[in-house]
Amino acid sequence: MYKKEVRGELILGNKSYGDITRDILRSQEEKAPLWWKISFAVFFVLMSIGLGYYVPLTIVKGIGMWGNNNQVPWGWAIINFVWWIGIGHAGTAFSIFLLVFRQKWRTSINRAAEAMTVFAVLAAGLFPAIHVGRPWDEIFIFPYGPNSRGLWVNFNSPLLWDVFAILTYLTTSAIFWYIGMLPDFATIRDRSKGMKRKIFNALSFGWVGSMDKWRKFEDALMILGGLAMPLVIAVHSIVSTDFAAGVLPGWHETIFPPFFVVGAIFSGFSMVVTLMVLIRKMFKLEEYVTDDHFDAIARIITFVSLIMGSAYLIELFIAWYSANVYETYVFDENYLKGHYAIPYWLMLVFNAFLPQLFWFKKVRRNLTLIFWITIGVNIGMWLERYNIVVPPAAEDFLPANWFHYSSTIVDKWVYLGTIGLFGVGVLLFIRFIPMMAMNELKQQAKRHTELKPTDIQYHAIKKLLEDE
Repeated sequence: MYKKEVRGELILGNKSYGDITRDILRSQEEKAPLWWKISFAVFFVLMSIGLGYYVPLTIVKGIGMWGNNNQVPWGWAIINFVWWIGIGHAGTAFSIFLLVFRQKWRTSINRAAEAMTVFAVLAAGLFPAIHVGRPWDEIFIFPYGPNSRGLWVNFNSPLLWDVFAILTYLTTSAIFWYIGMLPDFATIRDRSKGMKRKIFNALSFGWVGSMDKWRKFEDALMILGGLAMPLVIAVHSIVSTDFAAGVLPGWHETIFPPFFVVGAIFSGFSMVVTLMVLIRKMFKLEEYVTDDHFDAIARIITFVSLIMGSAYLIELFIAWYSANVYETYVFDENYLKGHYAIPYWLMLVFNAFLPQLFWFKKVRRNLTLIFWITIGVNIGMWLERYNIVVPPAAEDFLPANWFHYSSTIVDKWVYLGTIGLFGVGVLLFIRFIPMMAMNELKQQAKRHTELKPTDIQYHAIKKLLEDE
């Protein structure tokens, strides 16, 4: 529990309700700054090239344009899919878990985390769609009914579970994000005129802010949060089952479901911190996103890093203790000293060792160090997905089939295209939607009210004391 008496105030500067509204809506009501225009142009170019050229090229010529082959059928596409889904856990895990557990310090960060979830899941969903090789046949994935063709999908396949899990997760996250913005949309409506007022009136569903509406609003958020909490665990557990249900050494592990869920929270929280450091710096929101906020998240990242390090050790121990020559080979010959040793050791450094610097208070309150450590964590989590997907498949049971996997320019540009999609989405969000939940910030604002008695009151009180 965050206790402001111990950890400090959540909002600095003795802000009034009007101050909060003006500060948060400044990014919408003023002209777009130069850095925003440059960043938007860069991300838009990445998205245009990656998704506008290389994705259609993949569809027209086939996934043979990638580095995949019969030995490594899952390459960068599934690595990036799992990585983006992990980042997409940030909003739901951060916002919903802390909402249900009544953690008030979430209020300055939850809106951006929820937006990040939606864009990350959209980026993730692209990879399975094009990886199947024939996107025009994807209609057969969905068991729409009545099914006149008499075709039904294989419900025993974990890959199908992914379809339902991701779509459910995206829908729930988007609804939760949108409902939370209704009061803020109404605030923008009341400060606008003309067409903008009509648009935000429609977006806010005519919100009037009555006591009954607030009660139903808070109940709806709590119910959605309660429903989404098990979904956070289920989604990445299902993604992990794609691997754990296989028989390849390095994949067939019962530790994968909790391992994947914790890893998703790890990468998601790190991306939230990276994003909030930039938002705080660019929009001068130091009084809303304080050093205490980063201190609290850094502590969580440190704890999760210890879990990740323990999971890596458990994997090594199981490989040794099982006495299975194939399992032992994957970890000893591939990871520790083989072709894939460099990605594996970098993963350990970024995920298990680097976040331990957060044990030091000076590091937790140094935004430059926090920024680069969280960047390192997300690089390490991408390498972790690479280590899971590629080495066990590249060198399996039959040495005659072994193949050293390498990506192509198409793989790289499709990945950069999703980064562009994510960046464009986040930039549009912070430009046109309140980047923080104003209604929640106002509930947390510290209101100093000092009573200064007049001279008459002072003499009256003094006379009463003298009479006693």
